[in-house]
Amino acid sequence: MEFDTSLPFAVIADIHGNADALSAVLSDIDAHGVSTILNLGDHFSGPLAVVETARLLEDRQMFSIRGNHDRWLIEQDRDDMGASDAAAFDQLQPKDFDWLRRLPATRSFEQSVFMCHGTPDSDTTYWVETVLSDGTVAPRSRDQIEALGAGVDCQLILCGHTHLARMVRLDDGRIILNPGSVGLPAYDDDAPVPHVVAVGSSEARYCIVTAANGSWDVTFRAIPYDTTRMAQMARDAERPEWACAVATGWL
Repeated sequence: MEFDTSLPFAVIADIHGNADALSAVLSDIDAHGVSTILNLGDHFSGPLAVVETARLLEDRQMFSIRGNHDRWLIEQDRDDMGASDAAAFDQLQPKDFDWLRRLPATRSFEQSVFMCHGTPDSDTTYWVETVLSDGTVAPRSRDQIEALGAGVDCQLILCGHTHLARMVRLDDGRIILNPGSVGLPAYDDDAPVPHVVAVGSSEARYCIVTAANGSWDVTFRAIPYDTTRMAQMARDAERPEWACAVATGWL
């Protein structure tokens, strides 16, 4: 594949096995005439339509990296996995694991775009947010954000992981962009302390990016889709918190 940053490209992240959300996003990308997709990882983890998601990804040429849940799927023993990773593990086919093993942790293009899942050095660190001791998810300070980006020379830096759509411009003009989550608009986690991330709506989210006047024109997209089937899959798997997250964007 060739990559041309003079043309619009889409940025997606954090699908988490939500095939219906991914289908809606891919249809919207096609409707905008965008042919290049950058994919920031966490493709499958969850009790949803993992195999369908894998086949949708297989049918598209994308520039993809792995996320932390992708890494855990290929590095951990099944018995050591959390419930969401185990649910995905049980559905995936050998060729899907082979694909995950081939994905890099980070990658860059034409000295202008850098892709990572969390930060350049960690797929589990929140870059532009932080979790306070009381579980509040808050913006990081500018100095902390700058420090995490030290050594990355690209003008556009892409990250996912937090499922929160945000764009931050650094003092030197570099932009850090999180497109939000395609398939999981709310989740909870226990690291570094228990906390909840909730977007508050069910839309599938991604970005369209275009080079413009020496910088980047970013359009955040929130695509409505019918969440009924995915929410029912979560309920059938006895994961009511996932059903609520998918259907409402809340926990």
